[in-house]
Amino acid sequence: MASMRLHESTFGYLKPTDTQIDEMQAARELTKEYAEKIMALMPDGADKTYVVRRIRETAMWINVAITREADGTPRG
Repeated sequence: MASMRLHESTFGYLKPTDTQIDEMQAARELTKEYAEKIMALMPDGADKTYVVRRIRETAMWINVAITREADGTPRG
């Protein structure tokens, strides 16, 4: 089984293109809407905090997916 190699820029700063910035903004808006609806269903507490943190983490990974390929190669 071949091991996956990461692109040399995987952990470096990658400036998004204008199109990617627009896509990221749309994703943030959708994620915020989702989070607000989910939060309204849950009582305050540790579980709600956990869920909100995972939604925020998901939003960050969406940004990565918009700007990079699976191996870290920048998307054009």
